Amino acid sequence: MDKREEITIAEYQLTAESFREGTWHHDVSQNRDALTAAMPRNPGKILDIGCGPGRDLVAFKSQGHTVVGLDATPAFVEIAKKLSGCEVWQQSFLNLDLPNAEFDGIFANASLIHVPSDEMVKVLQDLHKALVVSGAIVMSMCRGNWEGYDERPTGKRYTAGWEYHTLAPCLEQAGFAIVDRYYRPPGLPREAQSWVVMVGRKI
Repeated sequence: MDKREEITIAEYQLTAESFREGTWHHDVSQNRDALTAAMPRNPGKILDIGCGPGRDLVAFKSQGHTVVGLDATPAFVEIAKKLSGCEVWQQSFLNLDLPNAEFDGIFANASLIHVPSDEMVKVLQDLHKALVVSGAIVMSMCRGNWEGYDERPTGKRYTAGWEYHTLAPCLEQAGFAIVDRYYRPPGLPREAQSWVVMVGRKI
């Protein structure tokens, strides 16, 4: 496994329960709705990549979708299975092994921020293959033009920041058409919106 992933996964493994408590009530319904609106079938089959402890698995399942989770952190996989009752795969982003043309949508909410920039196109190509024709992806990414380890008391996470103009070419190179983009949190001036959300569709 890539060292950058190993170090990041180790930090999440140590803080899995506090992460669940701290993020479970974050409202990302805007991002979930953006995905389901762009999918070719609704309800459909969704892959939540970097599902963490399973908050969005629960939400999608309650809307009638078939949802599969994926996370590299063992503790998250166990928590997500238990809380959602969904199938959850333990895989790392840089070593994905996904079925071909299986999903109507892929939800990547604040997860692909941990993909090194030099690996992003490959990861998006892997996700592209897993989508049906006209399948959709939603990526919520932290904004910025920086990359490296985010130091924490419990370890480090490797994170990369992106802007629309740096991420769009990666999506296009991987075979996606960009159908929408917006910034979060909603209602703030652009410079205070720390997340860019991209909606892509498999061509």
